[in-house]
Amino acid sequence: MLPALAPTLYLPHGGGPCFFMDWEPADTWKRMEDWLRALPGTLDSKPDAIVMISAHWERPEFTVNINPAPTLLFDYSGFPPHTYELTYPAPGSPGLAARVQELLGRAGIACQTESKRGYDHGVFVPLKVMYPEADVPIMQLSLKGGLDPAAHMEAGRALAELRQENVLILGSGMSYHNMRGFGSAYHQVSEEFDRWLSGTVSMDPSGRDGRLLDWQNAAAARIAHPHPDHLLPLMVAAGAAGHSPGKCIFTDTVMGVVVSGYRFG
Repeated sequence: MLPALAPTLYLPHGGGPCFFMDWEPADTWKRMEDWLRALPGTLDSKPDAIVMISAHWERPEFTVNINPAPTLLFDYSGFPPHTYELTYPAPGSPGLAARVQELLGRAGIACQTESKRGYDHGVFVPLKVMYPEADVPIMQLSLKGGLDPAAHMEAGRALAELRQENVLILGSGMSYHNMRGFGSAYHQVSEEFDRWLSGTVSMDPSGRDGRLLDWQNAAAARIAHPHPDHLLPLMVAAGAAGHSPGKCIFTDTVMGVVVSGYRFG
């Protein structure tokens, strides 16, 4: 019997250290935080390891973090002092990094390594909510410079075998990410793009990937994403999904705009 396939996920990771500070109104990020906390319980089993693709790490080539014990990279600014003292001692996974290099290489995809980088906030902020005991090894894969959606989907396809090895592939970004456009004036724009994105993810896989690759021509796309870094982790998750169906598993209005999370498989 073939092993069960782990799903692949695309998570909204919030704004900076948003789940670990006070907001006004107080429930600004609460629904997203509650959803992230409950998400591990929706999986068939606890993953043996996580491959994380964060919007906050871009390199000229795909790069794997081989650091066995990454520290935290506080790559945000202007937040309360205590948010720069957060901890998340989840181990790295050099073994999984080697496996990822093998799979990417087999697909003809160039890959480099990084041995000193810590976990950026696109990694440790959502995972500190999901797995607060920090007991699941994490291997982070960078985005590739040029931010070509097809290259990221191909990388995901190359990593699909990991789903048979109880490795959870997580894309971490935000389905709406226009830093100059939050509030009620942008609600309709975000809603329009969210409707297109959720509809596309839920399509038959034979048509889904092509539409995702053409995302820039979707309704309100370039307003929702003036820069594509927060959307590209979805391409990796979709590529790794193969023929597994996708669906929207979370939607909320945060700071006036609509954001969603997705699961494949």
